[in-house]
Amino acid sequence: MYRIAVLPGDGIGVEIVPEAIKALKAVGEKSGLEFTFTEALIGGAAYDATGHPLPTETLDLCRQSDAILLGAIGGPKWDELPVHLRPEVGSLLPLRKELALFANLRPVMLFPNLLHASTLKREVLEGVDILVVRELTGGLYFGEKSREKLADGGEKATDILSYTTHEIERIVRLAYDAARKRRKQLCSVDKANVIETSRLWRETVTKIATDYPDVETTHMYVDNCSMQLIRNPRQFDVIVTENMFGDILTDEASMLSGSIGMLASASIGGEVGLYEPSHGSAPDIAGQNKANPLATILSAALMLRYSFDREQEAQMIEKAVQMLLDDGYRTPDLVEAGTKVLGTVETGDMVAGNIARL
Repeated sequence: MYRIAVLPGDGIGVEIVPEAIKALKAVGEKSGLEFTFTEALIGGAAYDATGHPLPTETLDLCRQSDAILLGAIGGPKWDELPVHLRPEVGSLLPLRKELALFANLRPVMLFPNLLHASTLKREVLEGVDILVVRELTGGLYFGEKSREKLADGGEKATDILSYTTHEIERIVRLAYDAARKRRKQLCSVDKANVIETSRLWRETVTKIATDYPDVETTHMYVDNCSMQLIRNPRQFDVIVTENMFGDILTDEASMLSGSIGMLASASIGGEVGLYEPSHGSAPDIAGQNKANPLATILSAALMLRYSFDREQEAQMIEKAVQMLLDDGYRTPDLVEAGTKVLGTVETGDMVAGNIARL
């Protein structure tokens, strides 16, 4: 029996999460696994109902669960709230911190049928298979922040970027362990020519590399990495980097897969893992049955793989998604001539049906 905390959140979150639950239930029926799903509020929906974007009850549920399935958080409705009460700042960041989720894993896989969906050429994309490992609980996002008035009437804003050796070591070792299970190549991304924390980052990676002689280690500045992801993405196997760089690079890398609607993620490191799509709440299409649920469904596959050690069942979901695409079905963000367009609900139904037929 696996206990899953379900946090739909805001916008399209309430539409895509049920489709991932359908896939998990189909896997359970196929493999004899049992899941319990308990829903709770987070983000803007939680603020509207309770006055805080991360209620104590939600945090307690997450701690008592075996894994967390999250939809999406935020939207313009809450942009004028005080910073600490905005959904993104007041719920997602403290949730990661409280649960010690220091590692974010974002696999960038290109399904062959979606080569057309990227703006890049086929010869650049074919064979792309990257795992981005992003440090998730340190850096600028969690550093001390301040503002002060200046004599000229303006203001000065400050965000402190800091990392400890321990914070760097644990994420880098996790990335090396992942590389050992893949193609044994690790690229550490920093800005060591300018930033002191990056110099500590590179020095730490260089020391740890001696413990992993079977893994090829390279270093790359973040600006060069952003260019190389477009120029020659096949050169990368595992990328490990700090929080803000990872946030930016993974959104860029999502376009290698054709749509950010295809990019799943896993946040791990503590006792319970958090699984969510990499996209936002997309309020402009919320409630219209247009959202692509595949990133959320693929995040459920990551849950089976990383939290429950169920590799065979994780591959069931991934194969079911591949079958959907092979049969010519697409969500609106991936549509092309000759394909059959499915809405959010229909896509989830089709994936669950494919699992049942495996």
